[in-house]
Amino acid sequence: MKSDLESAKLMVSSSAVFSWLLLCLLTATATTTTAVTVQPKCTFPAIYNFGDSNSDTGGISAAFEPIRDPYGQGFFHRPAGRDSDGRLTIDFIAERLELPYLSAYLNSLGSNFRHGANFATGGSTIRRQNETIFQYGISPFSLDMQIAQFDQFKARSAQIFTQIKSRYDREKLPRQEEFSKALYTFDIGQNDLSVGFRTMSVDQLKATIPDIVSHLASAVQNIYQQGGRTFWVHNTGPLGCLPVNMFYMGTPAPGYLDNSGCVKAQNEMAMEFNRKLKETVINLRKELTQAAITYVDVYAAKYEMMNNPKKLGFANPLKVCCGYHEKYDHIWCGNKGKVNNTEIYGGSCPNPAMAVSWDGVHYTEAANKHVADRTLSGLLTDPPVPITRACYRQ
Repeated sequence: MKSDLESAKLMVSSSAVFSWLLLCLLTATATTTTAVTVQPKCTFPAIYNFGDSNSDTGGISAAFEPIRDPYGQGFFHRPAGRDSDGRLTIDFIAERLELPYLSAYLNSLGSNFRHGANFATGGSTIRRQNETIFQYGISPFSLDMQIAQFDQFKARSAQIFTQIKSRYDREKLPRQEEFSKALYTFDIGQNDLSVGFRTMSVDQLKATIPDIVSHLASAVQNIYQQGGRTFWVHNTGPLGCLPVNMFYMGTPAPGYLDNSGCVKAQNEMAMEFNRKLKETVINLRKELTQAAITYVDVYAAKYEMMNNPKKLGFANPLKVCCGYHEKYDHIWCGNKGKVNNTEIYGGSCPNPAMAVSWDGVHYTEAANKHVADRTLSGLLTDPPVPITRACYRQ
């Protein structure tokens, strides 16, 4: 009798445990199902990008001198208006969202703006600069000008759409109802710091950072007021790791370079800019209550390639792929020059896929892909969400 009672208790106990496990499993399944149902992938009908050469897909090339060979020799097999051997991070963003590559707003021939437009130009700054592109390579299309171009683009496309009768031509224009559903990307600020290092003391430059960042915040606010709701904001990269910094440098003083061979003071300034930018993004989230704003740490993604190049499949990250750069002689990518009375062409290295720096200032497609892989997945973003979920306010 006692044995039967103990067996019955054991059966009841086992049954209770089984029921509890089943309930947990069902609850977990229901929770997972609910999460997937509530937050499907974002469907962005278009991308509107604002930036500098890191994301310029043909703007400065259309406005001034066209980019020449061997730029674009990889993926595009020809110069494609990009300062790289191939694709930029903005191209990988378009691919991830299953959208076409962006046409430059300034490119009047062969452009299609159905799924967005690119207002970025090489040499652009956030704040207007008192310089010309012919002096120091600074674009006249600062961020406020890019926003003004967007304003005009949005208004004019609405007018032209109603005037055009051809269905074929209409297919090249955006739909007004889709501006509020688009993704707005920003990748700008590097040149503001570069100009500052050339024209100011370290303390003076640091003092300008809040104002620089406030101009970027104004751009986001402007687009928000026009209905934009999803923003993907890149911070600036490690300026001190651009090989151009080493071209005309003699023997560096102790402590001038960090362990990766980058100029320490420039990277510290970039990090200060990024700290202020992240703080500003957090404040914008509070102010723009319907906006989803993602802060993207491209600095970390780029510095990884400096710190662990071999682990990531790269060779010396400070060695330039395109151009001829020796101690006293420098011939830029795609140019010709004489060294010891011998004409030299600044061509590409044999394997750009193993290089980080394309021309001393800009990155190779392989490096841009690394940045895209690390950021678009949400691994280096705040909040930590992939770009396919960036439309949800966290």
